[in-house]
Amino acid sequence: MPSFTDLELPKALNKALDDIGFKAPTPIQVKSFPIIMSGKDAVGIAQTGTGKTFAYLLPMLKQLSYSEQRQPRVLIVVPTRELVVQVVDEIAKLTKYMSVRCAGVYGASNINKQKQIVHDGLDILVGTPGRIIDLTLSRTLQFNSVKKLIIDEAEEMLNLGFRGQLLKILDSMPARRQNILFSATLNEEVEELIEIFFNTPEYIELISRGTPLEKIIQQAYLIPNFHSKVNLLRFLLEKEDEFSKVLVFVRNKGIAEDLEKELRGFEDEIGVIHSNKSQSNRFKAVQLFQEDKLRILIATDVIARGIDFEKVSHVINFDMPRDPAAYIHRIGRTGRADKAGIALSFITEKEAELQHQIEELMNKKLEIFAIPDEVELTDELTKDEMPVTRDKNLAKAKKLEVPTGAFHEKKAKNRKEQLGGKRYQESQRRTLAKSRSKRKR
Repeated sequence: MPSFTDLELPKALNKALDDIGFKAPTPIQVKSFPIIMSGKDAVGIAQTGTGKTFAYLLPMLKQLSYSEQRQPRVLIVVPTRELVVQVVDEIAKLTKYMSVRCAGVYGASNINKQKQIVHDGLDILVGTPGRIIDLTLSRTLQFNSVKKLIIDEAEEMLNLGFRGQLLKILDSMPARRQNILFSATLNEEVEELIEIFFNTPEYIELISRGTPLEKIIQQAYLIPNFHSKVNLLRFLLEKEDEFSKVLVFVRNKGIAEDLEKELRGFEDEIGVIHSNKSQSNRFKAVQLFQEDKLRILIATDVIARGIDFEKVSHVINFDMPRDPAAYIHRIGRTGRADKAGIALSFITEKEAELQHQIEELMNKKLEIFAIPDEVELTDELTKDEMPVTRDKNLAKAKKLEVPTGAFHEKKAKNRKEQLGGKRYQESQRRTLAKSRSKRKR
C-alpha cells in the first residue's frame, strides 16, 4: 500500500498531513501525482469522496516556490462559494508550515475587500467564475503570471450557467501554462472545452463513468406522493442511533422549505441550504453539520455540489434528480474514506423513468424495499402534484382578431431578437468555434 513518503513531499507538507491525520494517499492521488508533476495538462475523472481536491493540491504545492510577486501563479476555479471556502480551508491546512498566500473570492460579498486582498499579493487564488471576471474587469486581477489553471467541477459550472465566464477565463490565460481539470463526470460541453483549450491532456480515470462507489448500499422505496414521503422520512429519522448524520436531497428550494416545515419535532436538528438562503445562513448550516451539531441537512444539488461532508451515515434522495449523473454525486456524500455508507431513494410513479435512467447509467438495479407498516400512506397531494385540468370550452373559443389599422411590421433592422433556446446554443457554438480557430492559428 503506497504512503505519502512515496510521493517524496517536502517536510512541511508531510508535517501538515500528519497534523490532519492522513496516513496514506487515495488511488486518485497516487495516479494524479506524477502526471501533474510532469507539467502535462491533466483531466481527472473521480467521484466525490475519492480525495480529488488533494489530488491536485499536493503536487501543485510541492512545485510552488516562495515568491513576493503580487499576481497569483495558481488560479483555481470552482462553481460555488461553499466550494471556494472548502478549498481555501484545505489549502490552509496543507500550508500550515509553508509561506503561501491564498485567498478565495466569490459573489454576493464585498468586492472592494476582495480587490484589496488581490492587490496586496497572492500565490493562489480560488474563486467562482463570475467574481474572477469582475476582478479582471477592474484590472485588479491579471492572468499574466498564472502558471497553473485548475478547474474543479467543470461540468457543474456549465450546468450553473457559467459557460461564458469560463470561456473568457480560458481565452485570457497565458499560452504557457498547465491546465488541470477535475470532475466526477464529463459531458460533451466539457470535452469540447478540453479539446479547444487543453494541450494533449493525460486522462486520469480510476473507474468507468457512472459507476457508483462499491461501498455504498443503495436502496429505494416506491411511494406515492410528497406527504407519504414525509411520513417515511419522519419514521426513519426517529431511529437516531442508526440515522446519525443524514443528508437529504430535494429537487428545489420550495420543496426544501416545505419539508423543513413538515418535519415538526426535529427543528433543533435540521439545517437547510439552497440558493435563496443568505450566504451567512448557508455557511453556518454547513459548518454545524460538519461539526455534528446538526444531525440532518436538507440541500439542493446546486448548493451541495462539491462540498466535502464527513461521516454521513445516510444520503436520502427525497426527490430523484433529473440528471442521472447527479445521483452519483449525491450518493458519493456517504461511504467516504473507505467506510460503508447507505443511500436511500424515495420514488414516485412520475419519477420511475428517472430511476430507470439512473439504473441504466450505473448498469445496476436499485434494491426496492417494502414500506414499513408503521408509515402512513396518504392520498393528500400538494399543489404541484395536483393533476392539470383543462377547460374544454377554451378549445372552442373564438380566436381574437389582431387589429391592423395603424399597426405595422417593424423594419428588420429595428427588430429585437430573443436569443433563447436553440438560438442561444448556436451562438455559444459559434463562440467556441471562433476560440478554436484562434487557438489553431
